[in-house]
Amino acid sequence: MTPVELSRSVLCAVRRAVDEGELAVAVPERAVVTAPGPGGCGDYATNIALQLARPAGQPALRIAEILRPHLAGADGVADVVVTGPGFLNIRLGGTASVALVEEILRRGARYGYANGPSADFVALSCPREVRAVVVMDVVARILSSQGAAVRTHCEAELPQEWADILGVRVDTVGGGSSSAGRPSGPGRPVGSRRPDESSGFRPGESNGDGRQGNDAGLGLGPGSRATRHQPLPPHLPHYAVRPVPAPLDPLFLGRDAARWALLHPAEHDRPRVTDEHLVQRESNPLFRVRYAYARTRALTRNAADLGFSAEPGPVEPSTGHSTDQRTPQPADHPTRQSADQRTRQSADQRTPQSADQRTPQPADHPTRHSMDQADPTPADPFTPHPLQTALADHSRVLAQAAAHRAPDRLARHLVAVADAVLPLLAVVLPRGAEKPSAAHRARLALAEAAGAVLAGGLSLLGIDAPEHL
Repeated sequence: MTPVELSRSVLCAVRRAVDEGELAVAVPERAVVTAPGPGGCGDYATNIALQLARPAGQPALRIAEILRPHLAGADGVADVVVTGPGFLNIRLGGTASVALVEEILRRGARYGYANGPSADFVALSCPREVRAVVVMDVVARILSSQGAAVRTHCEAELPQEWADILGVRVDTVGGGSSSAGRPSGPGRPVGSRRPDESSGFRPGESNGDGRQGNDAGLGLGPGSRATRHQPLPPHLPHYAVRPVPAPLDPLFLGRDAARWALLHPAEHDRPRVTDEHLVQRESNPLFRVRYAYARTRALTRNAADLGFSAEPGPVEPSTGHSTDQRTPQPADHPTRQSADQRTRQSADQRTPQSADQRTPQPADHPTRHSMDQADPTPADPFTPHPLQTALADHSRVLAQAAAHRAPDRLARHLVAVADAVLPLLAVVLPRGAEKPSAAHRARLALAEAAGAVLAGGLSLLGIDAPEHL
């Protein structure tokens, strides 16, 4: 269940409470669902009870108690706990986590994208400054992924090396002429970027199918068409992209590292344009993100060599069905002793085959650190893995990055996904004489879902996602 779907479930709970006469309020248009704050629990939390307290004329805590049973009965919700002044903390069920992985694998790198084009048109403009141009380029990509049609404009012509090395393009420059891009198709505003329903937004490609909606809502008038020499009407609203400028030219870093250096800091922060973005160590967030993606691809190849593939499901095998648990035996019972011996022997057999010993890694390697610092999987098979929570948040992050014109939110989210997937890597493949199980297939599916999110996010940032690193 994605945050958007959960938000709809919260609104449905409010609607049921109103229909049954428990609340006398107007159902709001949206319900904010976020990660639990301090003192919270579960996977998500919402302040809908506090939002309704004043119009309902009741304490927020009372409204939360009214909504709790309605929300707890929603599909995919395992439990709802009220904390603080009236926050509803929601824990998702195992079936919701499995459905999330299935949805990501089905949509691939396009997970989190809008299902189709919207009526939104956004005009972006920026000064002739390298960071502003890169940020505007990525904001246009993110907006297009959310269904908006976008036009980008720069105050002056771009240096050719920015297009060659950084891969940036703008639709118009100066007084409206196009630059570093292909000409627009028929019936399309100059340089406007519109997502294609079939294949999605592709940077640098124009869509010349002339479908209805290209000129809709742009104020061009009946039968009119924007052309190369006729810029869009000046009354259209636009957003000026003006981040803190880069302290020096980032071209020496190359495309991927330079883009990351300019995009990862928030708009108001000064970027660090140094060769630290080229270092292949855990201290480099870009390396962690790309390494995590490359490892997920390697796991898929290794699993194919072992004869199994991904299958979404609980990441932990079911417990509570062993002989010792069904029939407790005294310590000196032969069966108990045999079971203990088998456990010790199995552990002895697995130890030489551990991931660190199979592939020796330096002390500062991300896998070594993550395996030492984090428990790879939760104990409860139906408790969402921490990685599942990060993946479910991807749609919300994309929507917020588009709404706030903030690609740094997407960059930081990719780092969070990468840090969550690294502890999982060591337990995806069977060890020693262990046979592939349903848990291994489920972990592989979870890792592949993380890889799809990382690949899609890096693509929106204009950064390569290498399968080998």
